Amino acid sequence: MTWLELALPSATSADSRLPALFRAVPESGRRFWEFFTVNIRNPNTRRAYFKAVQGFAAWCEEKGLGDLAEVTPMHVAAYVEQLGRTLAKPTVKQHLAAIRMLFDWLVTGHIMETNPAHAVRGPKHSVRKGKTSVLSAEEMHELLAAIDTTSLLGLRDRALIALMGYTFARVGAATGMRVQDYYVQKRRGWVRLHEKGGKVTELPCHHNLDQYLEEWIAASGLASESEAPLFPALRYGRLNGHTPLPQPNVHLMIQRRARAAGLKTKISAHSFRATGITTYLQNGGKLEIAQQMAGMSQRALPGFMTGAMTPSRSMRWSGLPTKAVILGSCCSE
Repeated sequence: MTWLELALPSATSADSRLPALFRAVPESGRRFWEFFTVNIRNPNTRRAYFKAVQGFAAWCEEKGLGDLAEVTPMHVAAYVEQLGRTLAKPTVKQHLAAIRMLFDWLVTGHIMETNPAHAVRGPKHSVRKGKTSVLSAEEMHELLAAIDTTSLLGLRDRALIALMGYTFARVGAATGMRVQDYYVQKRRGWVRLHEKGGKVTELPCHHNLDQYLEEWIAASGLASESEAPLFPALRYGRLNGHTPLPQPNVHLMIQRRARAAGLKTKISAHSFRATGITTYLQNGGKLEIAQQMAGMSQRALPGFMTGAMTPSRSMRWSGLPTKAVILGSCCSE
């Protein structure tokens, strides 16, 4: 069931999914669902924050707290302290942020008088070295070459992995693409990526990526269905619907393909993004252009790439685009 369906009056399961902590005050339930459906637009953030709030509400129920008015800063601090024993610091900070933002929303809606999480401090956390694994040129070639492209599954997976590497796309932007987001302009294939924060990035395809996408679209028969997802889920290797490939399935696919290729580097969907950015910069690309291509802020990219660009890595992956068209502006390396 979607969040919109939960927010509608006809959604009978909304009350059953509402944590007990928010049932004591009649208006708190409505305000609770408004927070997730109206205030948060990113589906990944919405999902993570809902899980965090559910955890806190369950903890409060265990402690005998059945009303929002009974929650104090000490309760929130005790919960954060407990989370710190089992979860990583960034995860704890995310949970606290979710609780604090929800309570702020309830305060502005006159459901609560004060925000008990406002003064609670989360754990200190700073990153000096990025954790994202970066593939070498040889590893990237081995991974793509090891994919069996005699099946629809192989053609789709190769095109998806190549897209994330060549365009620096986030996995959410890649799986969210529709067939019409790949198009030909001036005899060259282009991709349109809808990134975080409503950013739309249009990039020319490297000839390898162009070939992979063309072969996938031709074999799948999606060329005439512009509104269909570019990377749909396949059932038993067959295209039986237009359901976008879920992100968890992408992560499982990547691990499966890495094992089949014999890669020892532990990778994730973010690794292809980091690999593309690293190779671009080591081949003489400009930092500001990489930031625009990746859809990252000026401060985020250096932290994302710290530790990835080491002198010992030879990252001459010839698949990098020689030109980048960012939001209509032509930029060359």
